[in-house]
Amino acid sequence: MPLTLQPLNITSKRSRPFVIAGPCSAETEQQLLTTAHQLAQRGCTNFRAGLWKPRTKPDSFEGHGAEALPWMRRVREETGMRLITEVATPEHVERCLEYGFDMLWIGSRTTANPFAVQAIADSLRGVDITVLVKNPINPDLELWIGALERLNRAGISRLGAIHRGFSNYDCHIYRNAPLWHIPIELRRRIPELPLIGDPSHLSGNSEFIAPLSQQFMDMGFDGLFIESHCHPDQAWSDAAQQVTPDELSLILGSLVIRDSQKSPERISQLREQIDQLDDSLLEILAERMKLCRAIGHYKKENDMTVVQQQRYNEMLLRRSQQGMLGGMDGDFIRQIFEAIHEESVRQQMDIINT
Repeated sequence: MPLTLQPLNITSKRSRPFVIAGPCSAETEQQLLTTAHQLAQRGCTNFRAGLWKPRTKPDSFEGHGAEALPWMRRVREETGMRLITEVATPEHVERCLEYGFDMLWIGSRTTANPFAVQAIADSLRGVDITVLVKNPINPDLELWIGALERLNRAGISRLGAIHRGFSNYDCHIYRNAPLWHIPIELRRRIPELPLIGDPSHLSGNSEFIAPLSQQFMDMGFDGLFIESHCHPDQAWSDAAQQVTPDELSLILGSLVIRDSQKSPERISQLREQIDQLDDSLLEILAERMKLCRAIGHYKKENDMTVVQQQRYNEMLLRRSQQGMLGGMDGDFIRQIFEAIHEESVRQQMDIINT
């Protein structure tokens, strides 16, 4: 079902990106006000801070909750910035609405729980407010879209999506896996939905915030959601991924904003060549599948198993090495041939079972 959307009521001193910045959590009133004033002096107009912090372990700092609401109101009174915080329950929503918050965001753990999202959506019926939805903690695009749909059906038309990466078990350079194909597919399906990049949570390391912010811009994201603290090394949560307001200003000032609509003739010609190659790829794949079906008939006639594991292992190794020689990532080539093999097995199984 298509979403009914209105433009986000998020102000910015630049047309793109709009930026939402502030500390991971509201630790003390002084910390909040100091950070807010420093950000406001550098042009930030949208202030974020976590009041209720869903933490993995119960002995971690989980925020001051409602106690910090007056601190946030004072931020607006003294700086004029718009306020946003994370909500995970209808009670959080109710308290934030009482204090006149301009925006709310739904965190990854909450997005992954349809019951929780529906409860939040029900509590927002009849309210005109901007709600930003972070991707679920697991790589599930349908779950992400489902959360947006639940809010939209409750009457929330000012929606945005925040890409903060996906949890992964293996150690990587980033705290969370980018899996760029998921937000790209989200944009393809809902092109009018604003996409916001969260380099802080994606990276888990302040050193990567600048290059990731540029990457978000290069991929056509509309805004950035960045954690900024007056003294990051003293932060009570996520200290490693926060930057000072001065550092944030430098990061934003160095961004190159490219024209996503510009398509010169040379680019059009190259894209035509890519389309032709894609057509050829599909024709070759179709021919490959014909051969696989012929192999399926042979295996059926000779009572052979469908999967020949040694042959499969050798094929994956050889193709990965060939791909690397051609300047491609070995894992990328492996994933392609795993998908091709899966389809080949499916077609052979159809023949054997008929």
